[in-house]
Amino acid sequence: MKKVILASVAVAATVISVSAQAAADTTFCTGGVAKASTVSAATGTDKFVKVTFSPKCSANTHVVAEDSNTYYRVGAASGKGKFPVYGSTSGGGVIASTTSCAATGCVVGDAETALLLGATG
Repeated sequence: MKKVILASVAVAATVISVSAQAAADTTFCTGGVAKASTVSAATGTDKFVKVTFSPKCSANTHVVAEDSNTYYRVGAASGKGKFPVYGSTSGGGVIASTTSCAATGCVVGDAETALLLGATG
């Protein structure tokens, strides 16, 4: 759970400068091995991220993000965890969802559901 929270905090904190869509537009941790990913900068005004950065994914984590012109929000879950977490540049910090994952651990769908709980403005 610590790794999921750290990944979420790193992403939310790194991106303090991101478009509401129905689902995540970026999945950068897919529950596999630990690795680096890339979030690309936008040149127009339709995205929040203006500088490309590389979030680091811990093993067994699922992290999804939504990049908007007014906010950037993330949802994260651990394949070995019980509760997904979410956060947004619109405030509120990183918050644990009140909906638990299956007994076998969280999946990317749990991260996507948590993402939608993040503030959008």
